[in-house]
Amino acid sequence: MKNILILSLMISFPFFGSCATQKPVTNDDESKPIVLDEHETTYAAAGNDFTFRFLSQIDSVEQKDWFVSPLSLQFLLGMVLDGADGATADEICQTLGYPAGETEAIDAYCRKMLSELPRRDKATKLTLANAIFFNKQMEIRPSYRKRVEKAYDAEIESLDFKNKDKTLGIINGWCDKKTNGLIPSVLSDVDPDMLAYLLNALYFKGTWMYPFNKRSTQEETFYLESGETKQVPMMKKERKFSYSENEICQRVRLPYGEGAFTMYVLLPKKGHSVADIIASLDADSWKDLRKRMYSDTKINLWLPPFETRYHIRLNDILCDMGMPTAFSKMADFKEMSKDALWLDFVQQDAVIKVDEEGSEAAAVTVGGMMGATAIPEPPKVIDFHADHPFLYMIVEGNTGSILFAGKYTGK
Repeated sequence: MKNILILSLMISFPFFGSCATQKPVTNDDESKPIVLDEHETTYAAAGNDFTFRFLSQIDSVEQKDWFVSPLSLQFLLGMVLDGADGATADEICQTLGYPAGETEAIDAYCRKMLSELPRRDKATKLTLANAIFFNKQMEIRPSYRKRVEKAYDAEIESLDFKNKDKTLGIINGWCDKKTNGLIPSVLSDVDPDMLAYLLNALYFKGTWMYPFNKRSTQEETFYLESGETKQVPMMKKERKFSYSENEICQRVRLPYGEGAFTMYVLLPKKGHSVADIIASLDADSWKDLRKRMYSDTKINLWLPPFETRYHIRLNDILCDMGMPTAFSKMADFKEMSKDALWLDFVQQDAVIKVDEEGSEAAAVTVGGMMGATAIPEPPKVIDFHADHPFLYMIVEGNTGSILFAGKYTGK
């Protein structure tokens, strides 16, 4: 008889500038900041380090457009960590870049971020939600339930998994609601022997602070990585933005709403690629990049409108990043349930839509956990023409946390 615990994960970049004639912008947004203490600041930096390692892994195996939410994955792994012990917990902490044995402090940090992020910008909509739908035949430890309710505000509901249609409707309905219809379904079936479904949903909708005029959008040539070309719509705007560059790429910051959230577009220079950009990123260089963006730089900006839907299985990536024990029968999740559990799979679905008005994005990550009895300095006008593959991120300006990240290839 199978005992399967399904976890739905939803998750959370770096550089250096090269301009010297304009006043640098030291922060993306000075209003309503999220105040982090010294210890919490180290967690935020660790989250960005995790992001760059995660993106490097994805870009190394993906040839087409990809889009993920590193932040939602961090939140989900935080929930998983609450149920882990021993070497399993240590590996999850190592993968996330957190010190081992600080689960309570990590929970407190996640609680603060979950509470404060949606309040950062009243002109931008951001929602984060967590839920646990568990089989009525399963026993979740009261201590684990208390921790995830307190730290992650998780909705917890007992369902009869033998009534598959009703259970599927409730779970997918929750997902559809929490992502505003962008991700209407994460499961196609319910196994009555499953133990529980854990879900974390992240939804973002922001209008550009400086919208594009739809009448300016025109077909232009886009240069693919293969050397081929194609015609794509290109949104166009000439105005002052925050900007920097180095030998690898150009970087422009496009604010949403009141400026608490922004999109960074990182465009490779000739002879370089998105992979080169990612390889240059870590928490320190990301912090330096954000400090060394120069405002009042007039940009002749071209950016294609696009929509990306992406699905990826993350087992191998998370194992390579440092947590293989969680996917083996040696896993220790006794803090979650009296049953011996191991992580069977992790996958993520994410969607982004970018147009002249702004961006809308959502992500849901699902993972399955098996029971022991189961089968195993620039000129006056800069041309920033995103007419070849580029990297982009949606970022909270105060902490630098990366909500979403993706690569546009034009394919």
